[in-house]
Amino acid sequence: MRARKYALDSNLFIRAFREPTSNAELQRFHLLFAPFEFLSAVVAQELIAGTRTKTDLRKLERHVLNVFVRRGRIVTPSARAWTQSGTVLSELVRREGLELRRVSKAFGNDVLLALSCREAGIVLVTDNGRDFARIARITSFEFVEPWPAASHG
Repeated sequence: MRARKYALDSNLFIRAFREPTSNAELQRFHLLFAPFEFLSAVVAQELIAGTRTKTDLRKLERHVLNVFVRRGRIVTPSARAWTQSGTVLSELVRREGLELRRVSKAFGNDVLLALSCREAGIVLVTDNGRDFARIARITSFEFVEPWPAASHG
């Protein structure tokens, strides 16, 4: 059986940057799962957009982005994932009354993140279960709450 691969949602990185306890949990996850961990380009974009200073950007690059780039562990949504994200949003409009004009960029990114993780066979680790459960009602993908147990199959 192959080892499961994981990618973290941006909110887990953001919380770790702000809270020492969350940072300790993130570091423990990295320690246990480094060989199985990937970074979504969608998450990278959100993290970069959230930097407030050049120093913050350099820290993000050094401690997160460059680590995954050097290891060839960046997952990028394919053209198929982009078009499927439109289909998922359209289905949410039809089935659940989602109003497209009120859809946040973050929710659109969540759909893209879910689909690109599914394509790559990656389990998404997130504490945003509400939004991802909504997406999962339309299309299947695997996601778990933080922090998964260290059994690599």
